[in-house]
Amino acid sequence: MPKISVIFGFLLSVLGLYGYFGMGKVSITALIPLFIGVPIIILGITAFDEKKLKHSMHAASVLVLLGLAGSLFRFIEKRAFENMDGASMILFIMIVICLLFLILAINSFIEARKARKKEQVN
Repeated sequence: MPKISVIFGFLLSVLGLYGYFGMGKVSITALIPLFIGVPIIILGITAFDEKKLKHSMHAASVLVLLGLAGSLFRFIEKRAFENMDGASMILFIMIVICLLFLILAINSFIEARKARKKEQVN
């Protein structure tokens, strides 16, 4: 999961940089994916230390959940599904990236719990 965190953090960071520089929308809000992506990269790198794995991955998941909630709220509030402009597309891509990360993280947490239970039985 640490590698996945770094990859998804990188994707969010690139998305934020593209929204800011690539679309010509010079607004600090265009960098929101970057503000979530960079800490996820840092947490992913931190998670390579086995002692910090659990806490880092839970923290990354909380950050992604906040990113998902915020972007989903903004997408709905803006009625972006009716008018898909560039900013709406960035929001939609962020929603997809965050949702995929959360699905993978939850699956990883479930598998880790199963492995611990199996280890305790043996």
